[in-house]
Amino acid sequence: MADRRLFEEIADKIADMVRAGEFPPGSRLPGEREMSERLGVSRVTVREAEIALQARGVLRIRAGSGVYVCAPAGADGAAGAEGALPTVSAFELTEARSLFESEAAALAAPTISDADLAKLDDLLAQMVAAGDDDARSTAVDREFHMTIAAASGNRVIIHTIKTLWKFRMEDPEVRRTHQSICHHDGDARQAEHVAVVEALRRRDPKAARQAMRLHFSRLLESMLDATEQRERLELERKAAESRQRFLMTARMG
Repeated sequence: MADRRLFEEIADKIADMVRAGEFPPGSRLPGEREMSERLGVSRVTVREAEIALQARGVLRIRAGSGVYVCAPAGADGAAGAEGALPTVSAFELTEARSLFESEAAALAAPTISDADLAKLDDLLAQMVAAGDDDARSTAVDREFHMTIAAASGNRVIIHTIKTLWKFRMEDPEVRRTHQSICHHDGDARQAEHVAVVEALRRRDPKAARQAMRLHFSRLLESMLDATEQRERLELERKAAESRQRFLMTARMG
């Protein structure tokens, strides 16, 4: 019972930090080692407290990524504060974008104007010019996709895609995931955007849908590769720590 009371006490302390704004919604908690040192308890106790807070809807544990603070939510899981966004993963967001933006491209293809096509061509050039400037590249990318959404003529789809981009721009973990892969896939991403524009120029809905889907499918694969690499590095780090502890123990013995 003593152990149970301890992790519950630590859970309450972490929840108090969240309520005080020390860890705002969407932010990532420090690692278990840092939290254990800060709170004066073992890493196991911190882990149990975080699991308890996940059950209470305060935290969200993402394997291989970390522990994140959930946005205030009602019983239905929707964001509680006006304008607040629920916490989502980059994978969830990209899957949703693939569904909606592929159909937006298909709807836009038959009726997209020459002016919009010229704008997309200009945005393609701006993407190249942006280079490694992440902020500029993201802004241009958003304008590119929103131009296609607007050309679909469907206000519900336009609103949905605008909301999905709000996640893309404002969720810290989503931003970090994109930053970790976008510097390495610039050429592929540019070629995919060009393919979308060419399908729209041919007024081909099927080709536009397929080109957009291929873009997001490749993006999802890149995210999986990046996640696997992070998990592999974390395993290597833990193995090195265990090896060091063993060697120290052996020397002391």
